[in-house]
This record gives sequence, structure tokens and C-alpha cells, in this order.
Amino acid sequence: MQAYELFQNIKPGIVEDMFQWFRDEDRNLYKTALGSLATSRKLRLAFLQKKPVAEQITWMHKTLQLKSSDMIGEHLLQVYFMKGQEELLVTFCDALEIPHDGKGQVEGDLPESLDPDKLKTAVDALLDKNDPALVSLYLHTFNIQTPDGWEELSKVLENDERLKLA
Repeated sequence: MQAYELFQNIKPGIVEDMFQWFRDEDRNLYKTALGSLATSRKLRLAFLQKKPVAEQITWMHKTLQLKSSDMIGEHLLQVYFMKGQEELLVTFCDALEIPHDGKGQVEGDLPESLDPDKLKTAVDALLDKNDPALVSLYLHTFNIQTPDGWEELSKVLENDERLKLA
């Protein structure tokens, strides 16, 4: 599943939380995201900035559902999980024994395969502490970090009812 498809299928509340986090924690990134999406739709940033924040976020969500916004959407998801959801990354990397910097930033290359038992432990640990929709979005985002994803993770995402996006 590509980033634009994730935005088509995720609960709007997750997207609202993500953009509100950007707006609260990194106003420049929020403005850059809004500006990039405006440019891609041939709109002026100033036009969108005049709208209330809730309308801006709704517009960004709708725009990120378009295939043409895939690259922007993938980047925003990566930044959100790297900076706004570090605990998810740390929990996942620790359970899979993927070396990282203590904040979830992987050190070295990503593994070529994922141990199914460790993956189950990681998924269970994430679901114990977090909204299943957020966990699902994170796992889908992680899975698009390689061209074809990880076979083991793809199977979990397809078969685990707890990880349905919507």
C-alpha cells in the first residue's frame, strides 16, 4: 500500500492528530507541508492560510489521498513517526532487535527479513499501548520503506484483524 492509499483508508482522527502535532510542534514543517500541497494543486499558500485550521487539515487530508501527493504523504508520515511517535519506533525496533539510536532511528541498514515470532511480539507490544489504527498506520508506513515491503509484515497486516486501517 502506498502513502496516498494509507491516507485514503486511515481514520480522519489520526490524520487530524498528526497535523495538529505538526502545527503545535513544528510550525515551519506544517507551513511547508501546506505550501507543498497547495503548489501541487496549483493554489496559493496564502489562500489556504486564510482558512480555519480545521479546514486546512481537512483539505490536506483530501489532497494526500491523491496519487500525485504520494511522495509528500510518505515524507510527512516518516517525519511524524520519527519525531512525534518515537515510542512506537523504539518499541518496534527493540522487539525486533533492530539497532537504533535510542529514539527509533535505525542504525545501519534495515533488515532484509523480519523474524515472525519477534514481529508478533512487537505488534502485540505496540497494540497494548496504542490505538490500533495508529499502530496499523505505523506498520504500513514502515513496510513501504523498502520497495516491496517485508513479506512477514505484509502477511501480518493482511491477516491480523486488529490492524485494519479504518
